[in-house]
Amino acid sequence: MFPSSLFRYTSVALMSTFLLGSCTTTKKYNSLLAQKVRLEREKADSQSALSKARKESADLSKQVATLTEYRSQLAADTTLLGSTLRKTQTLYGDLSNTYDKLIKNHDRLMANSALETSTLSKDLARRDDELKKLSETLTKNRSQLDQLSKDLKSREERLNELERILAEKDKAVNALRAKVSNALLGFNSKDLSVDVRNGKVYVSLSEQLLFKSGSTKVDAKGQDALRKLAAALKDQQDVNVVVEGHTDDVPVARGTAGMQDNWDLSVLRATEITRILTTAGLAGTKITPSGRAQNVPLDAAKTAEARQKNRRTEIILTPKLDELFQILEAN
Repeated sequence: MFPSSLFRYTSVALMSTFLLGSCTTTKKYNSLLAQKVRLEREKADSQSALSKARKESADLSKQVATLTEYRSQLAADTTLLGSTLRKTQTLYGDLSNTYDKLIKNHDRLMANSALETSTLSKDLARRDDELKKLSETLTKNRSQLDQLSKDLKSREERLNELERILAEKDKAVNALRAKVSNALLGFNSKDLSVDVRNGKVYVSLSEQLLFKSGSTKVDAKGQDALRKLAAALKDQQDVNVVVEGHTDDVPVARGTAGMQDNWDLSVLRATEITRILTTAGLAGTKITPSGRAQNVPLDAAKTAEARQKNRRTEIILTPKLDELFQILEAN
C-alpha cells in the first residue's frame, strides 16, 4: 500500500504542479489578451500560440491519465511530463518576449504615427497658406484683368475715334489740295506745284514766278497766283497757313538794302507774301511767315539748276487738329 500511496501522492503533487503552472499560464495569457485589445493585428498570432499551449496542456492531461492508469510506467511518464512542462515554460517565456516586442513595436509605431501626423499637419497648414495666397493673387489678377479689359476697350474706342478723325482729316486735306490745285490751274508746273506731304498741303512757288533775283517784291504774275490762293482759302476756317521762304547757298550781294544775308532775304520774302495774302482777305491770325534761308535745300548739288530749285517759297496748309490732340491728351 505504501508504494501505492506514495505513487498517488506523487501523482497528485505532480498534477497540482502542472495544473498550477497551467493555471498561471492561462491567467497570464488572459491578462495579455485583455491588454492587447488595441493590437488587433497581433491578436491572431497570440491566439494561435495560446491554442498551441492549450493543446499541449491537453496532451499533458492525457499523459497524466495514462500515468494514473499505467502506474507501472511512472518513471518514464514522469520524465516525459517534465519535458513537456519545460516546453510549456519555454513557450510561456517566448510568449512573454513576443508580448514585450509587440508592446515596443506598438509604441514605436505610435511615436512614428504621431511624428508623421505632426509633419502632415504642418505641411497641410503650409499648403493652406499657399492656397490662400494664391487665391488672393488670383483675385487681384482678376481685378487687374478686368481693369485692363476696361482700359483696352476705352483705348479701342479712342483709337477708333482717332482713326475716324484721321480719315476725316485725310479727306479734308485731299479736298483742300484739290481745291487749291483747281484755283491755281493755268500756272506752269515748273513754277507752281501742289502736293500732300505728312498730312499737309504744300504749295511750292518758284522764285521766277514771284521775285526777281535778290528782290523782295512779288511780280504781278506771282501776285495773281497768291490772290487766287487766298480766295480759295477764305472759307477754310480750320486751316493754318505757314509761309516759308527758301534761298540758295549764294550769299546776298554786299550793299543790298535792308539785308545782311540769306536769312533776311528769306524772311522778307515770306513777310511780303504774307502781306499779299492778308490784303487779299485771309485773316492774319491764320498766317505765320518764316525764313529758312539756305538750310532746307531740295537739291544739295552746287549747280545752277539745283540752286534754282532751292530758291522757292513754300506755303504750307495745315488743317487744325484740335480734336485729334484732345484724343491724344486723353490717352
